Amino acid sequence: MGYTSDMELYHVINKGVDGRDIFLDTQDYARFVHDLYEFNDTAPATEFLGITVPEMSGRTTSRHRERLVDIHGWELMKNHYHLLLSERIEGGMTLFLRKMSGYARYFNERHGRQGTLFQGRTKKILIARQEHFLYILHYLHLNSLDYLPGARKWRERDKGTLSDIPKILEYLQNYRWSSYLDYCGTPNFPSILTTSLFGEALGPDYSSALKEYLVDRDLEKMNLKLLEY
Repeated sequence: MGYTSDMELYHVINKGVDGRDIFLDTQDYARFVHDLYEFNDTAPATEFLGITVPEMSGRTTSRHRERLVDIHGWELMKNHYHLLLSERIEGGMTLFLRKMSGYARYFNERHGRQGTLFQGRTKKILIARQEHFLYILHYLHLNSLDYLPGARKWRERDKGTLSDIPKILEYLQNYRWSSYLDYCGTPNFPSILTTSLFGEALGPDYSSALKEYLVDRDLEKMNLKLLEY
């Protein structure tokens, strides 16, 4: 299955104002993951400061949830985040992103700050080409290599830049704040993720697909100006 024109997939990005960190510790990361689950619902969100992530607590609900969007991929970095979203209902993305502003209220209250947390309006990039679709999930998951010494030049066009691919794959297995683990079959935060779109396109063995991409990637096809933020 490839990317079809009957749905619109968006790469959604935002970062901290003036480049500031928006995640200061594990609790902040976990809260944002919680919000990805809690706010993806047509019902009004119940905001609170405590951390209650479904996979951490075993919490269940008898109420049927009606999701606003499908989250096909995600990656959290210290000062920004990436999401791959498609709407399930008309206007769902706008409402979901508006509700996600609840994270900023949580962050400001917890850390005793005031003012805007995110830099301007959330950036939304339509995935309009098959070539873009086939590498965008890999791009999200590789962002955490910015924290791995010796791999920080992973965006460069030289195919020889990444010399220790097994080390890179091991590092990705230990980076919890992305959809990588769930795509590789290791349950992390599966309830927030829809894997069918990329699972059918990239095959059942995502780790091998990413490894093949790292070995054979043709970055001449990539428009990095669309991806960098």
